[in-house]
Amino acid sequence: GARKRQRYVEKDGKCNVQHGNVRETYRYLTDIFTTLVDLKWRFSLLVFILAYAVTWLFFGLIWWFIAYCRGDLDHLEDHAWTPCVNNLNGFVSAFLFSIETETTIGYGHRVITDKCPEGIVLLLLQAILGSMVNAFMVGCMFVKISQPNKRAETLVFSSHAVVSLRDDRLCLMFRVGDLRDSHIVEASIRAKLIKSKQTQEGEFIPLDQTDLSVGFETGDDRLFLVS
Repeated sequence: GARKRQRYVEKDGKCNVQHGNVRETYRYLTDIFTTLVDLKWRFSLLVFILAYAVTWLFFGLIWWFIAYCRGDLDHLEDHAWTPCVNNLNGFVSAFLFSIETETTIGYGHRVITDKCPEGIVLLLLQAILGSMVNAFMVGCMFVKISQPNKRAETLVFSSHAVVSLRDDRLCLMFRVGDLRDSHIVEASIRAKLIKSKQTQEGEFIPLDQTDLSVGFETGDDRLFLVS
């Protein structure tokens, strides 16, 4: 039998095209925001978790290193000693202090003292970097959640298109319906004919695109989907 031709665009709007042998993959990193938004949900959530966990661990290590270099860990029982951070007695407490600082949940019995200028500088840096991480990651999640990709799941098209007479003219006809109760008002429709073409000069164009007239001039391309 005849080989079934694959669709160029699926009925849910996804392009049935796979990019292979992409060499300059570093270009995806130049627009890291869009790259993260385009990732699948499981990878986006992984990056979201790692972004916070890595910064907490990184600054927790620095807080512990400051306490170690100042000798605070050697004077835990010396009440006359003024440490950089009160009640910081190891890496775990330094990690918890890092979380408290970056998430601004409020300090408990671990609090920075005014006798530690390097700690004050680090506190400012972590507060600024934490705000940047929050803005970046929350922005990525918001854009990803607000994308209307899943809305297309409730827009259904007829299984077949037909060419038939209407008002003594041959017309290409297909049906589209909206399954949701919240209807799309002023929906705009476009139709393209994609086929292979060979020019008069002998050039072969595998995916030649032609816009079909669906009422751009008269405004008939704007639909009110009620069924």
